[in-house]
Amino acid sequence: MQGENFTVWSLFFLEGFSRYPRLEIVLFVFSLVMYLVTLLGNSTLILITVLDSRLQTPMYLFLGNLSFMDICYTSASIPTLLVNLLSSKKTINFSGCVVQMYLSLSMGSTECILLAVMAYDRYVAICNPLRYPIIMNRQVCVQMATVSWVTGCLTALLETSFALQIPLCGNVIDHFTCEILAVLKLACMSSLLMDMVMLVVSILLLPIPMLLICISYGFILSTILRISSTEGRNKAFSTCGAHLTVVILYYGAALSMYLKPSSSNSQEIDKIISLLYGVLTPMLNPIIYSLRNKEVKDAVKKLLGKVPLVPSV
Repeated sequence: MQGENFTVWSLFFLEGFSRYPRLEIVLFVFSLVMYLVTLLGNSTLILITVLDSRLQTPMYLFLGNLSFMDICYTSASIPTLLVNLLSSKKTINFSGCVVQMYLSLSMGSTECILLAVMAYDRYVAICNPLRYPIIMNRQVCVQMATVSWVTGCLTALLETSFALQIPLCGNVIDHFTCEILAVLKLACMSSLLMDMVMLVVSILLLPIPMLLICISYGFILSTILRISSTEGRNKAFSTCGAHLTVVILYYGAALSMYLKPSSSNSQEIDKIISLLYGVLTPMLNPIIYSLRNKEVKDAVKKLLGKVPLVPSV
């Protein structure tokens, strides 16, 4: 096939869940409610980490970054999904598709690294508590958060740039968003370079951070089991349990999407998994982190005005 015969598409059709028209209203309500809860929960978490002086710690600095990331991640795809679920013309223009692809990749990639950074933070806090303020000082924390963002954005830029160089032989995307794997299925020919880029980035952002998290929690578990105080042990388990729950939810979905065998061709399952980790996980993050956290609960009460934000003199 000659290069000049390839079409440059200005409009894409998102097939989404159009094969199940009776479910579209249910999915719309489900997605809308979860999106609103995600915005409310994560915005609240960001506000309390900024306004409450007790939460000016490394853990909450990273948690605020995670919440902001989740807002950006869901806002990149869910509004388009909501519009298309109610519309007969499920379309998105080329520039919108590129922006959506890049934002989803960059936010997802950054979250992979940030979760590993948060695991290291918990490792230092529990295994080296006396040196924690020195090791995890504010400058180091800001640098670690910045590295997470820069790495995630650059790897996403790399993947998106290579994806845009591949000619597409169709403009009907079998997904509810411009997810890179779904877009690449429209490629006129396979690209070994693109496959290698995707594989290398996926390994760098998924198994490697996951391995670092597992190592960190191996040391953490060993230290917790040696704590003689029941109260101290429960507090450590509570804090780390929340982070570990988020890690399992996020990495479990991401690994099943990006590192499954190439012979797997279950696109409907891919869409369901994408919907779960694209909406469910960001919604659950603030709930999981605040459910058993007294500091967060007190900060929320202050934010709601139940307790004065500044103690009266």
